[in-house]
Parts: sequence; C-alpha cells; structure tokens
Amino acid sequence: MRTEVLDKEPSTKNRTAEAMLPSVIKGPTWATNASLFLDHRRLFFRVAVIAGLLSVVIVLLMPKEFESSARIMPPEQGGNGAAMLAALVGKSGAGALAGLAGSLVGAKNNSALFVALLHSGSISEHLIDRFDLQHVYHKRYRVDTAKRLAHLTKITEDTKSGVITIVVTDETRERARDLAQGYLDELNNLVSRVNTSSAHREREFIEQRLSTVQTELQHAEVELSEFSSKNTAIDIKEQTRATVEAGAKLEGQLIAGETELDSLRQIYGNQNVRVRAAEARNSIIRRELQRANGQSNVGPEIDTDSSHPYPALRQLPQLGIQWANLYRNVRIHETVYDLLSEEYENARIEEAKSIPTVGIIDFPGVPERRTGPHRTLIVLISTFLSFVMTALFLLARRSWVRLDDHDGRRILVDRIGMTIRNAWGRNPL
Repeated sequence: MRTEVLDKEPSTKNRTAEAMLPSVIKGPTWATNASLFLDHRRLFFRVAVIAGLLSVVIVLLMPKEFESSARIMPPEQGGNGAAMLAALVGKSGAGALAGLAGSLVGAKNNSALFVALLHSGSISEHLIDRFDLQHVYHKRYRVDTAKRLAHLTKITEDTKSGVITIVVTDETRERARDLAQGYLDELNNLVSRVNTSSAHREREFIEQRLSTVQTELQHAEVELSEFSSKNTAIDIKEQTRATVEAGAKLEGQLIAGETELDSLRQIYGNQNVRVRAAEARNSIIRRELQRANGQSNVGPEIDTDSSHPYPALRQLPQLGIQWANLYRNVRIHETVYDLLSEEYENARIEEAKSIPTVGIIDFPGVPERRTGPHRTLIVLISTFLSFVMTALFLLARRSWVRLDDHDGRRILVDRIGMTIRNAWGRNPL
C-alpha cells in the first residue's frame, strides 16, 4: 500500500521544481536549454580554455608529417609477363584478387594488377628490412609494422588514364622520399623476379648450356696444347710439306754429292783429301736424310732428343690423326660456343622485351613543407568538442536531478554506486 502511495504522490523536491516552472512548460525546450547554458557560461569558458590549452600542448608534442609522392604508368599491353603476374596474384590471393587476375589477361592495361603488387606482402617485407621500420615505428611484431606502413602509404589509380600515384607519409623528409623510391625499386625487382615467360626460360637454358660448352672448349684447348707441346706438332699439314721438301732437298744434295765423289775417285783415287772430304759431306747428308725420314736409331717412337726438334716424316701420319681429332674437337666446341653466344644475346633481348616495364612519370622528391598534423584545425575541433561535451553534461545532470527518488533508474545507479564503494572499501589499493 505504501508503494502505491509513493508512486502516486511526487516527492517534495520534484513538486518544488515544478512549482518554479511556468504551468505551461511541462518539459525542456530550446529556451530552457539556452537559459541553462547561459547560467553556466563560466563553466563553458573554463572548459573551453582548459581543452584549448591541452590541445595546444598535444599538437606541439605530435611529430611532424611529410609526404613524398611518385607517379608511375604501367605498360598498356599485358603480354606474357603480365599474364604470368596475374596468374601468380590469382594463386596467392583470394576473392577480388583472384577475379582481378583472371580479368587482366586480356585487358588493355593492368594498372589494377600493379596496385595489387604494390600492396603485396613481398614488397612490404623488403621495405621493412631495408629501412628497419620495426625500430622506426616502435613495433614488436612485423605484422603490426606492415599494417603501420600500409596505413602511412596511399596508393591510388586513375581509372581513366591508368596512372598510379604512390604517396608515403613519414616523420622525416628523407625517409619519406626513400620509402616512395623503395616502392618503385621493389616493384621492378618483383616484376623481374616472378617473370616466367618463355623467353626467360629459354635464356636460362641457353645460359646453362653456354657454361657447359665453355668448360668443354677450355678442356679441348688444353688437350690440344698439351699434345702439340709434347710432340712438337704445331701444324701437321705444314710440317709434313716442310719435311718432304727438306727431304727432297737433302736427297738431291746427296745425289749430287755421290756424283761428285765418283768423279773425284776416278781422277784422284780413294786416298785423296778431296775424296775423303766429299765422302764426309755425303755421310752427313745421308744421316740427316735418315733422321728426316725417321730411320735413325731411336726406333718408331718420337725422337725427343734436342737434335730433333720436329717429328720425323714416318711419324707425321700417326700424329696427324691424333692432332686432327683434337683440332676438330676444338673447332666443334668453338662453333657451338659462337652459336650459343649469339642465341644467348638474342634471348636476353627477348626476355627484356617480355618483362612488363613500368614508366616513371614523377620521381619522388624531398618534401619542402610538412603536411601534418593540422594543428589549428585540431585545436578548433577540440575546443568545439569541449562545448558540446559540456552542454551534454549539463543536460544530463538536469535530467538526473529531475528524476524521482524512487525512480527505477536512480535506484539502479545508487545500487551500483553502493556496490562499488563497498568493494573499494574491502579491497583498497
């Protein structure tokens, strides 16, 4: 019964407040709110001053921000390289990236593909290591560092022209410029690294084959040089012709000497000095002819005595076969090496053509002026918010005061406050 009486009869405080208000006004209006704000104008002023001073201190402590931008123009035609890149992005990504990769194979330009590459984790990981961004951003984990870098980097694409703009924000001018340039460098490295076109595979195959042929050519040249040095076989054909000519000359001299010796014996006899001298000359010529024909006492092997600097005539055919085989092996490897060298240069040119080239329109430069923080705007917004919060506080306090002592909301708040005070009293800090 008492509860019903309390519900029907308002409290003394509420009756007093209602008596002070005109009978026509039953709730808050813009006039009552304006009157409330006018009565607490000093509170508004104090809060605004405090908020303005705090915001000034905060913006002065905030680090400066500088922006460096670069503009690039992707290749107009995708080609094999761009198609391969799209396939790789489609495999590594999901959803939108996979659909993007499939639609770019026949597209006129592939700006969206290069935007996806700029947002890739491969480029961000290299930039984090290159500029030690974990230490710069004071992040413990690399994933948080990558998120911070992505937050400070803005990559946009002009849908009409296809031009991509990269804007990097940083606390220092030089690092902002270097990060923007780093995006360009890492993009070119990524495009070159993932290029798997047919020209690239052909260049790799020819490069491996060229290295093998070069090793074989060097080995063949060493074998030919060792054989020629050991057997004094410089040029078998020329040596054979020279040996035959020398033998014919010696044989002619020997025939002439024998004829002269016969004539001297008929005139002077066998004991004459001139006869003996002619016999000695013929003996020397005969011995040289035997050496040239390989009929000396050294046997069938090559005469390595210092008095025989060149191989004998009977040994030249055997040496000629071995020398010809070695020489032919060298010539074959030389021909293959020359052909592969030409093919290798052509493959390198084709590979360079197949790699999508990114044209740089504007290189990143050192920013001259800071772009943030906007200190004046921050101070003005903070001051305005202080007015708003003060007004909300005053309205909320007035609504709270008008609540009846037995209102459910007031009772709930009182119980919560009592519970907190009791808990605080039992477990003080």
